[in-house]
Amino acid sequence: MGIFRLHYTSIMKTDYLTKGKHDELELELAELKLNRRKEVAERLEFAKSLGDLSENAEYHAAREEQTEIEERINQLELLLKTSEIVNIHHSSVVEIGSTLTVEKLSDKVKMKLTLVGSEETDVHAGKISGSSPLGRALVGKKRGETVTIETPRGQVDYKIISLD
Repeated sequence: MGIFRLHYTSIMKTDYLTKGKHDELELELAELKLNRRKEVAERLEFAKSLGDLSENAEYHAAREEQTEIEERINQLELLLKTSEIVNIHHSSVVEIGSTLTVEKLSDKVKMKLTLVGSEETDVHAGKISGSSPLGRALVGKKRGETVTIETPRGQVDYKIISLD
């Protein structure tokens, strides 16, 4: 169950969340604390009742799931404690919460992007992290400006076409 893994570059970094994502994470945390913990505890008790724990696959699977749930609870609590809620809004400069259209100058491909916190990143939906190389390059820039980022294949230039 690797779906619970989050990686932090520092323990007390500020992350950015939309109100909707914040609420979603609070619901997940409540579900883990109120229901999932109890379900796993019940499975552990049942597995213990089967006897010899050294060769009890059900017990070991439940213990592993319990560990993952506790890790996710700790991660969510830290994220919710240290995150800043941002609104999707209009501005004259790019910042977390901005929606903008950029053009990759090498092939004239236009992309509509929204800068979000790392927890909300979804490249397929056009949501990129403000801490990604492109996100960092865009923050603080205005419509018409060009940014350059280093990629494994060399430099790539993007022009900000619009800020919505």
